[in-house]
Amino acid sequence: MFGEYVRGIRLQKRIGLREFCLKSGRDASNWSKLERGVLPPPQDQDSLEAIAGDLGLKRGSPEWYKLFDLAAAERGRLPADIMEDEKLLESLPAFFRTLRGQKPTGEELAKVVELIRPAAAPREKNLCGG
Repeated sequence: MFGEYVRGIRLQKRIGLREFCLKSGRDASNWSKLERGVLPPPQDQDSLEAIAGDLGLKRGSPEWYKLFDLAAAERGRLPADIMEDEKLLESLPAFFRTLRGQKPTGEELAKVVELIRPAAAPREKNLCGG
């Protein structure tokens, strides 16, 4: 997931593996392993931000968040900004049940709708320290 995603971005920009690693100061062997899924994605904020920057992802863009979300998902974790939002955490059980094909209650759906409405505002505030 994560490795395929970063590889796809690099290839989309028509940057070879060695060229990318030379420009970003990364080890080509380890980066190749990361792209192939042999190495897990880093979880610390600084490393992920560095990767996003090296790939030319704009802070707060959908591509930026996808990189962070895939890194968390591949490690079996929730993204940091979601873990910091108590209202969102309370709605996760209903979301998980829905994913499993179980119908949430009307009250649970109302809470989810309440959370979704303000979602038009950027998530960058929590994730990126702004």
